[in-house]
Amino acid sequence: MYNLGGKVALVTGAAGAAGIGRAIALRLAQEGADVAVNDLGEGLGFRAGLPDVVREIEALGARSLAVYADVAQADQVERMVAETLDRFGRIDILVNNAGAPAGRDRVPVIDLAEEDFDLVQRVNVKGVFLCCRAVARHMLERGGGGTIINISSIAGKYGVARFAAYCASKFAVRGFTQALAQELGPQQITVYAICPGLIASERIDDMAAVLAPPGLDASAQREQMISTATHNSPLGRMTEQEDVAKVAAFLASDQSDFMTGASVNVDGGFHMD
Repeated sequence: MYNLGGKVALVTGAAGAAGIGRAIALRLAQEGADVAVNDLGEGLGFRAGLPDVVREIEALGARSLAVYADVAQADQVERMVAETLDRFGRIDILVNNAGAPAGRDRVPVIDLAEEDFDLVQRVNVKGVFLCCRAVARHMLERGGGGTIINISSIAGKYGVARFAAYCASKFAVRGFTQALAQELGPQQITVYAICPGLIASERIDDMAAVLAPPGLDASAQREQMISTATHNSPLGRMTEQEDVAKVAAFLASDQSDFMTGASVNVDGGFHMD
């Protein structure tokens, strides 16, 4: 167990019932951190579960706060950070997990609509930039120290057909992470990227619906994707939400304080570099 007592975390994209954000938020709370959780507004399908996440965090004995904001909108990001600071007084850990919905962008490049490409970059790249900028400014103003964790993907390390927009965004997150780590290192602010493999979250259903070939329904495509991910892992299973949360807790702790700029794979050895 890592001691995060007295620290405050902000986790974006945390409302999914089976998502990485929720798992990370809960694990950080288990380690003693107070956790502000963010997502889009209520009534947006599976993303409407933010109050439930807050209750789960508080049941663990930590304080929590739900902040609805679009991470790709600068004014909303500034408000999100301000509300978190008003409630807790500080932010020690930022986890940029919010991601664009998977679906219409998972097509060949020749069929990829400009607006779908732009949406992925706006959320996955611009959203990371805006959140990092706002929280880093706070960390520097209070004298330095802190941790920023950006969720990239194993698809941010190699290209995948029909994932061009997504791959481009996740490669960008890794490059951005390295540059920011160089800038903030002298102030003892560490910056990391986590690169998960395929996870059976709500997002896989959206992907399966688009990727299913003619004659194969979405549920069969989903099972095929899970089977392939399991088969390709030397450890014999696909990535789980808790696997990512464990690594996030380690990176948020002082046990990783001589690491920065690293992109850490959490995929059971599917991709080794």
